[in-house]
Amino acid sequence: MNRKYVFVTGGVVSSLGKGITTSSIGALLRARGYRVTAVKIDPYVNVDAGTMRPYEHGEVFVTDDGAETDLDIGTYERFLDVDLGRGNNVTTGQVYLRVIEQERRGAYLSQTVQVIPHVTDEIKRRIFEAGDAVDAEIVLVEVGGTVGDIESLPFLEAIRQIRFEQGRENTLYIHVTLVPYLGMSEEHKTKPTQHSVATLRGVGIQPDSLVLRSQLAVPEGGRRKIALFSNVEADAVFNAYDADHVYAVPEMLEQQGVGRFVERMLGLERVTPELRAWQEAVRILRHPEKGVSIAIVGKYVAMPDAYLSLMEALKHAGIANRAGVDIHWVNAEDLVGAGGNDLLGMDDLAGFDGVLVPGGFGVRGIEGKVRAAQVARTRGIPYLGICLGMQVAVIEFARNVAGLAGANSSEFDQYTPLPVVDLMPEQLEVEGLGGTMRLGSWPMEVVPGTLLERLYSDFNWATLPIVEERHRHRWEVNPAFVGRLTDAGLVVAGVTPGMAGRGRGLVEAIELPGHPFFVGLQSHPEFKSRLLRPSPPFAGFIRAAVERATLRAAEGAGDARPATSNAGAERVGGAGG
Repeated sequence: MNRKYVFVTGGVVSSLGKGITTSSIGALLRARGYRVTAVKIDPYVNVDAGTMRPYEHGEVFVTDDGAETDLDIGTYERFLDVDLGRGNNVTTGQVYLRVIEQERRGAYLSQTVQVIPHVTDEIKRRIFEAGDAVDAEIVLVEVGGTVGDIESLPFLEAIRQIRFEQGRENTLYIHVTLVPYLGMSEEHKTKPTQHSVATLRGVGIQPDSLVLRSQLAVPEGGRRKIALFSNVEADAVFNAYDADHVYAVPEMLEQQGVGRFVERMLGLERVTPELRAWQEAVRILRHPEKGVSIAIVGKYVAMPDAYLSLMEALKHAGIANRAGVDIHWVNAEDLVGAGGNDLLGMDDLAGFDGVLVPGGFGVRGIEGKVRAAQVARTRGIPYLGICLGMQVAVIEFARNVAGLAGANSSEFDQYTPLPVVDLMPEQLEVEGLGGTMRLGSWPMEVVPGTLLERLYSDFNWATLPIVEERHRHRWEVNPAFVGRLTDAGLVVAGVTPGMAGRGRGLVEAIELPGHPFFVGLQSHPEFKSRLLRPSPPFAGFIRAAVERATLRAAEGAGDARPATSNAGAERVGGAGG
């Protein structure tokens, strides 16, 4: 069939849920057997998301090919169960950089370079190439930002042109808007949506369908009123009200007829989607057989989106273990006060079923993360260290077990005499920050007989001994200290291929023998976790946490939790759709 294009725009406010809407439609199409890919358009002038503040932009998601992208790319991967790449995230910075480079090379034959057609042609080229790269039957394109933003105009013009080039039967415009509910008058207000659609029509795009985001279900009368004033068919107005779990949104939209509408508008064969496994996963999220509490000790805890893939991986691991996961955000700076004095202390963290230390950059909060690793190691609490979380576990072990008092990372103390974590040699001459780290998918040779080997075997994730995981970092465990660390009892569980058994090279994973679960990985396995295919390290971590919770319950520990650590507690999966 001719390739189809579904364009998703948003209005009224940002962070409305366009990514979830786009992903849910993609999941419904995938469940119907179509080859689907997705493109996220970000109107910011940054070339990629790699240099943005996590507090402002949320997580930087990394693809197999090393692209640092918007977090929506991760949502697409998890919902569509596909691997995307740098061609699936288009930014204003990328587009203008390419156009300027082309102009400097004389590619435009002395033409006056303008937004139309040169910038819009470059946007269209990138959209078409994303479909070509995987021979997609359907390409989903989400335009970031809000209709009316000046920076979005070239992208809206580009997708307007695509309808005339590809045909109405091959294109579909879906507009997502907010319908606020005013408790004082007890009614949903439709005027913001009417204005948003009018703005979109002002740039030449008449939406074929509306998805209304609301806290509560919008009554049929409200939907019909919106349809009338927006020039949209009444049966093309759908309502994505707040869901108990984001993975419940596809079924919510399917029940309203979104899948059938897309089939009709794009001339697709009428197919019943296969959603049974998806529905079972959602059922477990809603009715877990057991529960665990996990402390995430980080520095961006005031912005949970900075750890979005991490939270989703915990959710997937919970499903695999039929367990609900309660996340408790612990600010690493609260673990160690001035002069090294405890603010929360060992007993506080010991009240959790597992401790997870995620990745990050910079010295702020580091000693708190080191303390968290120490508490988990000495109290037998399941511990999972991701990237920096592995490095602080190595630092703690070096200081307190291997006799290397004062050990540190050169990232935090460039003059440390014991740099057990050090900058990679190839990073010494790097001047720019964007796209210069060790990025993307890298192989790891899993050492036989380790817990890590059992995890990857138990969850049938890869062909051992080589597995692929994604990376984003500059510092590594210093090979010069590996011998002293292993002599003291640290187990190197994963290495770069070709280095196994030689006592040197890049350390990819560590673990502690005799501990219920103490694993650190230099990679970010959360980026490859899926709803129905959880990341093995995360699945094993939650399995160990379940065992600890069961043991503590049998010993009468109950559900006691340190009140000082519960600020910002969130049940994984509880966010609205």
